[in-house]
Amino acid sequence: MASKSFKSKSFWRVNENIRADKLRVVAADGKQVGVLSFQEALKKAEDSGLDLVEIASRAKPPVAKIIDFAKFRYQQDKKEREAALKEKKGTEQKEIWLTPFIANNDYQVRLARINEFLGEGNKVRIVVKFTGRQMGHKEFGYQLAARVLKDTGAKQDGEIKFLGRQLMTMLSPVRAGKKDNNDAKTQDTQSTSTQNQS
Repeated sequence: MASKSFKSKSFWRVNENIRADKLRVVAADGKQVGVLSFQEALKKAEDSGLDLVEIASRAKPPVAKIIDFAKFRYQQDKKEREAALKEKKGTEQKEIWLTPFIANNDYQVRLARINEFLGEGNKVRIVVKFTGRQMGHKEFGYQLAARVLKDTGAKQDGEIKFLGRQLMTMLSPVRAGKKDNNDAKTQDTQSTSTQNQS
């Protein structure tokens, strides 16, 4: 059942509402029929008991498909709903907790999880939690954050900063071809760490 909150943004010209004089016609099974006049294409659709739906108005000539419009609209709406849902999921924010003296095996497990989230298009908040005397060694938190940034190849959103006993930073997925700047960003992070220690 279609979601009541979803409203399609697409518009199609159907049957008599098509304005083009000539159309490249596609049959319901996807086979090319050829270029026909609008009247020929409409008659062919009517003879088949189906509709003539313009699916590519900007093509020359425009492309029209012979298909049941109700079925066609349902299929298109379903595709749009799935695309909208995928886009929404891609903007989710995940969170991974670390400790400043985390064991390497635990680190690798969390690193794999971070990469999984980034691979799905999500932003990931990295939180390094300090307890007790660990607050006297904040530099380990900065070093760990820099290590995560380097190992993931992600983009750092904003600065690494402390909030209470937690050091936090946000990572975003990097699009293809934009990973070259990460080494520079890691160096900046390490510089920030040195400045914060002084």
